[in-house]
Amino acid sequence: MSALLRSLCLHSVLLVLFLCVLQALELQLHEQQLQQQRDEQARLREEQRQRDLQREHEALQRRLSSSTTTRKPYVIPNGLSLPRRGEHPDKCYREVPAVFFQYDKEVKIVGNSTTNRYFNVIEVCCKGWRRYEYDWSQCVPDCGDRCQENGFCLAGGICQCFEDFVLDYRHNCVPTCPLGCPHGRCFLNGTCKCDRGYELDGSRRFCQPQCNATCGHNEVCLEPGKCSCAEGYARGLRESSALGCQPICIPDCGYGHCVGPNDCRCFPGYEKRLNSSSCEAICYLRCQNGFCANLTTCVCQNGYRYDANTTSCLPDCGHTCDNGVCISPGNCRCFNGYVRNRERCEAVCVGGCGFYGKCIAPNVCGCAVVPSPDQIYQRCQHGLCNSMGRCRCQVGKTRFIDKCMSPDTVTTYASMDTVRVNGSLIQEFNLLLGRHFNFTTNTQIWDQP
Repeated sequence: MSALLRSLCLHSVLLVLFLCVLQALELQLHEQQLQQQRDEQARLREEQRQRDLQREHEALQRRLSSSTTTRKPYVIPNGLSLPRRGEHPDKCYREVPAVFFQYDKEVKIVGNSTTNRYFNVIEVCCKGWRRYEYDWSQCVPDCGDRCQENGFCLAGGICQCFEDFVLDYRHNCVPTCPLGCPHGRCFLNGTCKCDRGYELDGSRRFCQPQCNATCGHNEVCLEPGKCSCAEGYARGLRESSALGCQPICIPDCGYGHCVGPNDCRCFPGYEKRLNSSSCEAICYLRCQNGFCANLTTCVCQNGYRYDANTTSCLPDCGHTCDNGVCISPGNCRCFNGYVRNRERCEAVCVGGCGFYGKCIAPNVCGCAVVPSPDQIYQRCQHGLCNSMGRCRCQVGKTRFIDKCMSPDTVTTYASMDTVRVNGSLIQEFNLLLGRHFNFTTNTQIWDQP
């Protein structure tokens, strides 16, 4: 009887040990599954972060790249804004320098403004709206950096998320369970359990960062345990960090102080100009892209230079945009017939200019045996330069002064464009003969003894 009892006790102990081992294995397996889920979520977040960084880098490259054609590249925004039936926003008008519409070097543009011929009046979308990228005749709502994905941008900068998405603390539309739960895990019953450092928001539909201490004035919790300045605010210098988050005004308020995001309060005697947020002195200059320091002085922003014709600050490209138009600081758009070669716009001659020629203007070769400055080359339009440094036309063409053309068009060209013909004659004479003479229009009368 005692032997049977001992056998039963031994089997009971072995069974308990087996159950304990089995439970430990189950717990270990469950922990491995949880770790795999966390690793997978971390991998997905890292991939999303890398995609966002790549998207930002590509957008920055598109903005900073110089245009090598006559059309300015347009960056398609990430946010989704569509024209809505029955929604017809008003259009606004703005004056821009007429030089921005010049595409040919020899054709100067005269603006259509009634107050200054150096400006063009163009139709633009009013504030809060932008051009529809697929139909520039229409304006669609503009949400800026908000509502970039998974939603529509509505009038007034309101973001309407798609179904099963909700607007989070960063003004982005994020998925809700069962589609997903950023910074958390979804369960089959449709609930979301947040990761460590995050908590459910008031609607209990997405996870938001959790800060142990209450964030200060103009601060929000954007990262776990770390309060950051709200949108439109930033911390000052290190020695003034005790002031907390202060509003940002871009550009600077000038003769005023910033009381809110892009909200300037002017000092006595100063005011805001039309469509400007800075406080400036009373000034009769337009001073676009600049700041009126006093009645007659316009101080330009970095990357701009003062232009007397427009009394405004135009983009500055240095000395690298002689054959183009500077449309933004450091961004030169070449004229028709020119292409960007490193830092400069160079002329293109179809078919080349031969070994002894140089392309000095679109389809115009400069002929000379010895390289020399462009202004003393013999011009040869639609022709080639021979070994003697002279212009030679192709078979079937004849040379008329500095241009190769069909024989039957010479008379018409000479009679229809007399100004250009006379200019070409004078230039050709100066190149070939005039440089050997010293002409003067002054006469001296010598006193007779």
